[in-house]
Amino acid sequence: MGDVVKDEPSRVKDKLSRAEKTRLTRRRIIAAAADLFLDQGYGATTLDQVAARAGVAVQTVYFHFGNKATLLKEALDVAAVGDDEPVALLDRPWLEEMAAEPDPVRVIELWTAGGREIMERVAPLLAVVRGTVGTDPDLAAQWDVNEAQRRTAFRALAGLLADRAALRPGLTVEDAADLAFLITSAENYIVATGPLGWSPERWQHTTATLLTQALLDGTDESAG
Repeated sequence: MGDVVKDEPSRVKDKLSRAEKTRLTRRRIIAAAADLFLDQGYGATTLDQVAARAGVAVQTVYFHFGNKATLLKEALDVAAVGDDEPVALLDRPWLEEMAAEPDPVRVIELWTAGGREIMERVAPLLAVVRGTVGTDPDLAAQWDVNEAQRRTAFRALAGLLADRAALRPGLTVEDAADLAFLITSAENYIVATGPLGWSPERWQHTTATLLTQALLDGTDESAG
């Protein structure tokens, strides 16, 4: 009996170690896939190539992700939030800070600051997806999923501003979400930081100004 009690911590440690190894393997596979998608495009990337770059057997890739479309989704999700923790984007600390902020102008500033960090991570992959949505059903479906997720996030932003009675007179939450969605689209970020040569910081500050002007009652706008 004493031996069973003594061995239990070791078994728990082994189990935790296996779980961590599994997580690290998934991270390597996702990172390898993201690199290959960026280097050579989604269509040209095979799961055999992903496995080789990640240093695992291709069967391991299939076991964890099943297919390339799922792997792309996971890569986008990790890029969006910056890690593989099981915490939804809308439950992240910077959004909690924004939800507690009473000043609507500051709410928008916090939103665009967080949005810049997200776009810096995810925009390169989104550009890969956007560039081939017309020729690949998997990518078209993934683009629609990502846009729906963004739309949900902007409804949350519009709701926060409405809760503070800060929206322009006559502007509904849905209309405000639509405007924010248009102003901060991934395509706009890609164009601004690509062909236009803007820094991510310039995109952030310009976007905050545009959102403030488009969404807020003039009495709530800050100077500059």
